[in-house]
Amino acid sequence: MQVIRPVGRDAAAKKYDILSALMAHALAGDKHRQRLVLRFMALITTRYNWQRNELAIGQAEIARLWSVDERTVKREMARLRDLGWLELKRAGARGRVAVHGISLERVHLDTRGAWANVGPDFVERMGGQGRAEESPTVVPFRRPAVQGEGLWAVIARRLAEEDAQTYSAWFASLSEAGIEDGCLTLRAPSRFHAAYVTGHLLDRLRMAARRVDATVTGVRLVVTGG
Repeated sequence: MQVIRPVGRDAAAKKYDILSALMAHALAGDKHRQRLVLRFMALITTRYNWQRNELAIGQAEIARLWSVDERTVKREMARLRDLGWLELKRAGARGRVAVHGISLERVHLDTRGAWANVGPDFVERMGGQGRAEESPTVVPFRRPAVQGEGLWAVIARRLAEEDAQTYSAWFASLSEAGIEDGCLTLRAPSRFHAAYVTGHLLDRLRMAARRVDATVTGVRLVVTGG
């Protein structure tokens, strides 16, 4: 999946595109999602360091910015981390605020369903697949059908809906080997396949699993027959 990065000569325009994706996503959701996204965007526009991918701001400052109490801040920041939009890079300590990073890949995946609401030119700039079937200028990638039942089948369907190309290339050939102590084990067809998914796509697997079943705390890959 192509993810735009706010770097280079067009960095400012790319930042606006990321914020536009969040805006369109919020407007397509209910009032609770709209408020959460607005608060997230407020953090980005006021305190986020794009170059270092760092959001360093204390709870009291967030509460003042959002016009809420710190209890609400704790709850909403936890929701943003659960979504995978925020990632804790350094926990807060005495005299030092927590530092978060933003997963642009996760933001892209979660907002792409609303890209077409902005326009076909925006879909193209963002890398395609934003309800592309509705735009005559974009050739859609056919979503693969996911068969079967059980936890992995539900997770796989979510992954296929998010990113059909990556699913077909890397996730479709995985199978469930079991779950123990909150860790989901998946079988891969080769060592190379397992190594690539572990090195490049494991966070996406973990997030999809956690969204389906909150008791899943980890995912690991083994090689078929190994």
